[in-house]
Amino acid sequence: MAFFDNLDSLKDRAMDLAQTGVAKSKQLAEIAKLKTANLGEEDAIKKAYIEIGKLYYAERGMAPEAAYEALCQKITAAKVNIEENKSRIEEIKADGNIVDAETFTVEADPDIPAEPAPVVPTAPVEPLAEDKPEE
Repeated sequence: MAFFDNLDSLKDRAMDLAQTGVAKSKQLAEIAKLKTANLGEEDAIKKAYIEIGKLYYAERGMAPEAAYEALCQKITAAKVNIEENKSRIEEIKADGNIVDAETFTVEADPDIPAEPAPVVPTAPVEPLAEDKPEE
């Protein structure tokens, strides 16, 4: 009889372990699902930050507030460099009789919306009076 008692005890213990394993698996699955959802939300935040930055630059990029001045200057300088590179590409193509089919094309990131043509300042822009520090 002791043998059957031990067998029943082992059976009960195996059932408890199985139930604990199932519960733990469900918890781990829910954690994974929530982490995946958080990654999606973080991506949405990053996209919104990009859009905020684009809007700010479009509206205030040529006369930014002091805290944003360095970043706006980087964007403006990068846009100028892009335009210079495009011009140089066209010169090289013209000199070598190269057509677009012969050149390597870099595709734009589909997650980042296209932006309007760059605005290139012709002269340095002075900050607005309200953006200048008081002396």
